[in-house]
Amino acid sequence: MAGNSFGQAFRITTFGESHGGAVGVVIDGVTPGLEISELEIQQDMDRRKPGQSSVTTPRQEEDKVSIMAGIFEGKATGTPLFIVLYNKDARPEAYDSIKNLYRPGHADVTYDKKYGIRDYRGSGRASGRETAARVAAGAVAKKMMKEKGVKVVAYTLEAAGYKCKTFDESVIENNVVRACDSEAAALMTKRIEELAEMGDSCGGIIECRITGVKAGLGEPVFDKLDAELAKAMLSLGAVKGIEFGKGFECVSMLGSEHNDWMDKDGFTSNNAGGILGGISTGQEIIFRIAVKPTSSISVPQKTVDKKGDETEIVTKGRHDPCICPRIVPVVEAMAYIVLADQYKRQAAMIE
Repeated sequence: MAGNSFGQAFRITTFGESHGGAVGVVIDGVTPGLEISELEIQQDMDRRKPGQSSVTTPRQEEDKVSIMAGIFEGKATGTPLFIVLYNKDARPEAYDSIKNLYRPGHADVTYDKKYGIRDYRGSGRASGRETAARVAAGAVAKKMMKEKGVKVVAYTLEAAGYKCKTFDESVIENNVVRACDSEAAALMTKRIEELAEMGDSCGGIIECRITGVKAGLGEPVFDKLDAELAKAMLSLGAVKGIEFGKGFECVSMLGSEHNDWMDKDGFTSNNAGGILGGISTGQEIIFRIAVKPTSSISVPQKTVDKKGDETEIVTKGRHDPCICPRIVPVVEAMAYIVLADQYKRQAAMIE
């Protein structure tokens, strides 16, 4: 199946299904000599793993990191890094009763139409479980970018009808929805718990801020930095939209309002979100993504079976009532992967 790899100079290929034996990733382009340990990667995996709180799926996966190749004496050899995360709490039998039904909001029907066969166990390859492999790869990219002074911070800006009114980075990892505003986080959490009791779900907005990126990063015309970040984010199954800087708000602005003016000290505003012409300006890079409500809900829905007969479906099992809290580390991981790739491509151009 094509489309399993991302990146050029720093390239990842993920594998595995939701209820198969394992998920994992092969990473090519890791800087030789980079010190990397399973413990470092595990720290990021623990932020994404299921079963964290009342607003995440109760599925229990340790997501224990196993580096199988590409490391010698604690350092990357420059050869492909091979990481495996074994599935320990898979329950494929939970999907037996609906294996011939197409779940609304899922990729069931499209996978069937494309391949003529699909893994119905928790969406198989189309499951959010696949993103565990991306977080593992992102941890490696993060280590590479840390050496260049680059930092990526993502957080829930809006969820369940409530939006953050303040930004406090210190509270993001201290509330279960990973919001940047404690008061908004409490309201979000309460509403998500209510929706979970009702068997329903909700979506939200994740904002991401990237600092420390030097000016001049990006590959015009088709590989613009914002285009690559957009592809990375839209490759996540739950993401339905993305905007940079002022984003869609710019349609109601004048050119004189939206243009980022400059003086002797540099830019006086950052409406462009840190990227002009697909190339970084040296300012903070800011983007937001729209995350749809979780498709797996226990509210009765109308659908059809594989024969085309109309029926009703109730999706039971262990699902996140809101994807936002667990997609935050995935967004950070994909941003780091894009940046690692872009930095390596830039270095190759200069050489």
